[in-house]
Amino acid sequence: MPIYEYQCQSCGHAYEALQKISDAPLTECPACKKPDLTKKISAAGFRLKGGGWYETDFKSGSKKNVAGDAASPKSTASSSD
Repeated sequence: MPIYEYQCQSCGHAYEALQKISDAPLTECPACKKPDLTKKISAAGFRLKGGGWYETDFKSGSKKNVAGDAASPKSTASSSD
């Protein structure tokens, strides 16, 4: 379940709420009880890195390790052209 950030426009109280994606946005501030909450836009709380299904499962042949290919010496040789 994602964590959403909210801030009250009346009192400025900010907090995080653990909600399902299908849940309706919260509207009532827990601090002042006014219906002035707005959902803040923030960065995702996770990052996909390392070897996993998203990098290796759908690759074939020499493109199996995408991260390793980017650091290969071949990429620096083409910069001298």
